[in-house]
Formats: sequence, C-alpha cells, structure tokens
Amino acid sequence: MPTKKRSKKSSVKQKEKELNSNFSPLDRSTSNTKIRIIGIGGGGCSIVKEISTNIKRVSFVAANTDKRALKEIRGKVRPFQFGEKVTGGFGTGMNSELGREAANIEKEKIKKLMEGQDMCIFVSCLGGGTGAGAVPVFAKIAKEMGVIAYGIFTLPFKFEGVKKNEIALEALAEAKNNLNAISVLPNENIFKVIDKKTPLKEALSIINRNLSKSLEGLIETIYGSGLINIDFADLKTILDGRGRLAYLNTAEFDATKEIDDAIKKVTHSLFYSYGIEGANSVLSNITGSGNLGLKDVSFISEGITNLAGKNSKIIFGISQDAKIGNKIRITLLAVGCQSEELFPKEKKTIKEKETIKPPVKKTERIVKKRVKPMKKEKQQEKVDIKIRRNALEVKKAIEEVEKEIMENEDKWETPAFLRRSINNN
Repeated sequence: MPTKKRSKKSSVKQKEKELNSNFSPLDRSTSNTKIRIIGIGGGGCSIVKEISTNIKRVSFVAANTDKRALKEIRGKVRPFQFGEKVTGGFGTGMNSELGREAANIEKEKIKKLMEGQDMCIFVSCLGGGTGAGAVPVFAKIAKEMGVIAYGIFTLPFKFEGVKKNEIALEALAEAKNNLNAISVLPNENIFKVIDKKTPLKEALSIINRNLSKSLEGLIETIYGSGLINIDFADLKTILDGRGRLAYLNTAEFDATKEIDDAIKKVTHSLFYSYGIEGANSVLSNITGSGNLGLKDVSFISEGITNLAGKNSKIIFGISQDAKIGNKIRITLLAVGCQSEELFPKEKKTIKEKETIKPPVKKTERIVKKRVKPMKKEKQQEKVDIKIRRNALEVKKAIEEVEKEIMENEDKWETPAFLRRSINNN
C-alpha cells in the first residue's frame, strides 16, 4: 500500500512539472539543451525584458550594476546585480573601466550564472559603461568555461556622439576573440525602416521586435522537430570557431505572391550593415504548411547557397506548421560574414610587403651589381677631367710619375732575397 501512495505522489509532481515547464512531454528528448539569454547593462536588460515575453524554452537574465533599474525587471527574467562594492549599486555612466572592474570583482558570481548552460547569448547596447566594460569579461569567462557564446550587440545612434561609438567599437574588438560569433546591429539603421519623426521608444521597440523574431526563429529551429531536422549539434557546428561575424534573421512572406522576393527579404535585412556574402557557415530552416512545395524549397535553398558561396558549410532544415497557412517562414544564421566597417583588415607593414615581393632572378641581380660600379667609375673619370692644372703643376706631376716608375723598375730587377731586405729596411 505505501508504494502505491508514493507512486501517486510522484505522478502528481511530474504533471505539475510538465505544466510549469515550457516543454511538452513530446519535447522531453530535446529539453536537455540549456540556453540562457543574458542582457548586460541597461540597454541589454531592456531588450531582454521585452523579448522574453515571446521566446520560450530558454532562460533569461538581466545583469546590471544599477540596483534601481533591476527592480523593474519582472516576469521570466531573473535580475542579476554585480559590482555593488565598486558602483555603490548605481550605474557606471560612460565609464567602461568602471564597468569592467565591476564585472572582474564578481567573476565567481558570473561563473555560477553560466554553470550548466550549453550556450549563452549575450545581448547589450554597447557605448555605455556597464555594457561596454562588462561584456568582454562575461565573454572571457564563457570561453574559459567552455560555454558556447554568441553576442548580439547594438551600436549607438550618431546623435549620441563620436566618443560613445568609439567606446562601443573598442568593447566589440576586445570581446570578439572570446565569442564564437557576433551579430552587430547599428541603431542608426532604424531610420531605413521608420520615419525620423517616430518617437525614440517606439523606434527602439521595433529593433527589439525584429531581434525577438530572429531569436524566436532560431530557438524554434533548434528545439522543434521537422522533416529535415536541425538540432543543437548542428548549431554547434555552425558556431565552431572564434570571433566570427554573424547574420541572424527571420522573415515571413506569402508563398503565393512573394516567393520571388523571399531570398532578398531574408538575406538583406535593413537592420544590418552587412549581408551573408562571404559567410563560410550557414544554418537555414524553412517552415511551411503541408502544401510546402519541393520547388519552393529548392529555389530558396539554392538562392541562399549562391549568395554565401559554394565553399560554405551549409545545413538546411525543413519543418511543417499547419498554423502558418499560405505563408513561409525562413530562419537564417550565417557565420563568417565580412564587414570592413566593423572589423577592417589589418594593413600590412612595409616589411610584410617586402617579404611578399616576387624573388629577383639571378641574372637581374648580376646586372644590377655590375651596372652600379660602372656608373661610379664613369662619374669619377668625369670629375678627374674637370680638374684644371697650370703648366708647372703638370710638369711636376709628370716628373714624380717618371721617378716612381724608375724606382719600381730598379726594385723588380733586384733578386727576391735582396728586395725583402730593402723593404724591411
């Protein structure tokens, strides 16, 4: 009898867990993968707070030094305060050094935040003190712990000043090599989407909604099942490496009208200042209803492949969703993109340029060596000719030369053993 009671209690607890969990019983096989999205700094926390309402199956953290700002964090987002000893519980302004110090003294606390996670996605608005200063520290800790780290960052508006943009780019460069991939969305690009009269809060919300859809599409791709399935192992393959620029976008369109524009819509987002051209790793998932045609799938897949490049590592997935109707949704993650504006190629030094010059042939070297002495001799002869002497000087010079010749003749006519004795004397 006692065993039956225990079994009933355990079954009740199991049902309660399933109700409280974001995963259905059918999803249990994929629930072992743990992904955490961490907003760093005031801007990053605001983004995470907004996108958490739409994205399921992952955990959310808002990390900030500002204690008062964290009090506004509610719902599924866990507040995480750090650096109180340095900041006194306030923000860091534009002092990125203070933000770095605040994170450095809390390394053990930050490690616990990432423990047990398979992947951490860092979201931050670079340019301020906390985000720009702490992001490189969070990234380095993730690398040391072996956690896959993907950074999604925004850059300041132009009206925020040159200094703020410099701080943002410095933080980006510092964090780069400790992250597996980085997506960069300049805030200034919002003006390509909206009118300049749009209120700032609404404009920022549009950026957040776009990011939310992209992340939601990626999460659904990883955890969902499909006709051609994509899982976390595929994502790890695409993200393998360090410091590579990534492009993440999800686009939805009418399959009956917009199929020809589908590729352009997903590969050329106005929120980015770069595209997928040159990417060496691509993960793409196409979602449609039961009427999704093979011809459409082939058209979209080939279009993406041609843009990325034939030598790219490409993983495609196909899934069905009856709720989508006549629409098709494409989620695209391209890694290894190029942007001279964000990450300019290092200029070669003079020495490096000299080393890559084609070797000079031996014949060319010989000619050069022979020509140079000949030129000097000719120049010397010309100089001698130009020197003018009077008659007395010429006569004296001739007599000295004749005297020297006579002495040499006498000397060389003398036997060798006598010449040695003369020279020694």
